[in-house]
Amino acid sequence: MKRYILSLDQGTTSSRAIIFDENGKDIACGQKEFQQFFPQPGWVEHDPREILQSQFECAKECLAKSKISPDEIACVAITNQRETTVVWDKKTGEPVYNAIVWQCRRTQDLANQLRAESEEFRLKTGLVPDAYFSGPKIAWILDNVKGARERAEKGELLFGTIDTWLIWNLTGGKTHATEASNASRTMLFNLHNCKWDEALLKRLNVPASMMPEVKPANADFGNTLQELIGVSAPIRGVLGDQQAALFGQACFSAGMAKCTYGTGGFLLVNIGETPELVPGLLSTVAWQLEKQKTVYAVEGAIFIAGAAIQWLRDGLNIIESSDQAEQIASSVESNEGVFFVPALVGMGSPWWNSDVRGTIVGLTRGTNRAHLVRAGLEAMAYQVKDVAMQMNKYNLPMKELRVDGGATRNNLMLQFQSDILGIKIVRSGQIEATAWGAAAVAAIGCGLVSDMKAIADRWIVDTIFDPKVDRADDYAGWQRALKGAFATAESCV
Repeated sequence: MKRYILSLDQGTTSSRAIIFDENGKDIACGQKEFQQFFPQPGWVEHDPREILQSQFECAKECLAKSKISPDEIACVAITNQRETTVVWDKKTGEPVYNAIVWQCRRTQDLANQLRAESEEFRLKTGLVPDAYFSGPKIAWILDNVKGARERAEKGELLFGTIDTWLIWNLTGGKTHATEASNASRTMLFNLHNCKWDEALLKRLNVPASMMPEVKPANADFGNTLQELIGVSAPIRGVLGDQQAALFGQACFSAGMAKCTYGTGGFLLVNIGETPELVPGLLSTVAWQLEKQKTVYAVEGAIFIAGAAIQWLRDGLNIIESSDQAEQIASSVESNEGVFFVPALVGMGSPWWNSDVRGTIVGLTRGTNRAHLVRAGLEAMAYQVKDVAMQMNKYNLPMKELRVDGGATRNNLMLQFQSDILGIKIVRSGQIEATAWGAAAVAAIGCGLVSDMKAIADRWIVDTIFDPKVDRADDYAGWQRALKGAFATAESCV
């Protein structure tokens, strides 16, 4: 009996594959990191071919570990780092350039120009024009890779976010498609009619022929090739990673919220069937399922969350592994006035400032690595508080926050998050909410699960963190540190 879902979770620093049963139990996992490229300060790239290879290897590893027959896999799901941009040759499948990663800031001048011109992009797409999104990245590739624009105008090149790149390759080039949650991160997708917008495509000089078909998230995207991942099964669930986590956390009613703590931090609130704009935050498609109305979300996008701890590990070499962070941070009772503003690629929500840079303040002779690690963990919580304050200001208050992602294994950080927000933090029993969210969509798509209510019934609580300490003074210290970081950025411009 076919009762398993193979979920491909393609992230910013690693590719993973997880096999779930229809109840959301993870059976086996495969994971492989891949190389990050930093050609210039502020530029971030990936090799699209390495992404493919790592994802293929993960799927095969996962299948081997599970000891499940490939014939028992009912369907395949895909969730992905969202705005990262790939352009490739329609005939050969060869990328014309490296993938430009969502963190990359090279297109900020163009984004600033679009912001200054008019509100058209903001009103149509729900996004603040920024280097974060795919549209300016496509334009950069067409304008800077020799011959790319001419080839694109002849219909020879295709564009895709990572979901589309995976689908196209997994199906042997038969399906060039995406779905609305990923499409809504391009700055080229109209939230109101859920179509590619001709005027926005024209403004960025992106040929419409490059754009993938937009399908419902639980549509049939075609069958995977067995020789690539060890399984031939229909792709029946596709969602961008943060929307997948919202789905996996069963935030199906308006007002329900989740935060995922990964490389970045992403707080999403389900706002129902009508998009609305909140200053400093993003409006985005949450999901669009077959024969159902589109569901929208408001999002706070924090560029650096867990990546701050990775930087302490890889950049400063003051910890050996991210798993050490809680133990080291717990060895001191407080940050003793040390604050780390991790603006390593600028600041996202609610600031949208690409000039501000990372800052550590409050150092004394008594400062040691434990204070820096604690400041890095606390910075995740402070940035989520900044987003929550903006949501509260515009009548999107949260009564509780469901959380997931690797950093949520850290009890110290989650308790601090509860204290700072003053609300209940609920860690899901399914910590792999992103991979499960896409798998749950696929399970509905292929008939393994009847509907979203059945998904909600499968959601379970692991741990609840209630507020214990008044952190007003800590947050005031964070705000002073922020002001200092912004002041430094202004003096350097």
